[in-house]
Amino acid sequence: AEKQAIEREIAQEEHSKERSHSVPGIFRDPRVWLMCLIYFCFVMGQYGLTFWMPTLVKATGVAGNLNIGLISAIPFICAVIAMNFFGRSADRYRERRWHLVVPALFGAIGFVIAATSPDPTIAIAFLSLAAAGAITCAPLFWSLPTAFLGGTGAAAGIALINSVGNLAGFVSPYLVGYLKDLTGTTQVGMYALAAILVVGAILVLTVPPKLVNR
Repeated sequence: AEKQAIEREIAQEEHSKERSHSVPGIFRDPRVWLMCLIYFCFVMGQYGLTFWMPTLVKATGVAGNLNIGLISAIPFICAVIAMNFFGRSADRYRERRWHLVVPALFGAIGFVIAATSPDPTIAIAFLSLAAAGAITCAPLFWSLPTAFLGGTGAAAGIALINSVGNLAGFVSPYLVGYLKDLTGTTQVGMYALAAILVVGAILVLTVPPKLVNR
């Protein structure tokens, strides 16, 4: 009985998706390009953080390679907890947008306070908040496009979004490094990542709730 209920639920979800997507139509759909921009913003935050994490930890005042390595693990542990919490909550309440907006804003706040705090303990705490928010956004994002993409063009749409978004994997570390070389500090790079996460959150709110809240 439980298996049949799950099968019916999956069938209903598939039926609710639009069936008119063709491969050429994907490139003409503004919603797909909106998804590309949103994913780009979230991947910017994720890659900028993960690539520069040891440098960011060192900038808080932590000394010694062993200490930096150990403390660098703390934000990622927090990210695992946050991903599990927000993922379960989004599925439970069938709400997708705010379960992306809230982590993105948490990430932005974490970046800003971690960059400005002179206290290493506070800086690490908010760097952990930044990691929890930024790293949570990227995997939870996929509940948006998969809610409305259907038919033969769905795979092409997902591939397009993934390709455009993952360009941030190159842009983000380069941007943070460039700003660090330009200013001599990681603060400006963290401010930039915070701003990009806020942009991503704003873009998520432009997505109609009925399109993705399933």
